[in-house]
Amino acid sequence: MRCVISVLGKDRSGIVAAVATTLAECKANIDDISQTLLDDIFSMTMLVTLDTETAGFNEVQEKLAADGEQLGVQITLQRQDVFDYMYKI
Repeated sequence: MRCVISVLGKDRSGIVAAVATTLAECKANIDDISQTLLDDIFSMTMLVTLDTETAGFNEVQEKLAADGEQLGVQITLQRQDVFDYMYKI
């Protein structure tokens, strides 16, 4: 299942590492990644493929939400088909 992950918040060390570690533990593959730093605002978008036999969408979403809470950033996981449909309107 292909998904889009968005991360937004105050910059600090360890954001990319935490998200990548969680995805690796869930056997998800990072297909593409882009990040930007505006002053002290961190923004990252990732295109990932989830291995739903290892960890389903809801499980990955919960783990990323816990990472976001610990890091003080907002992490959003969306299915790519839903993301694409939202922006066709």
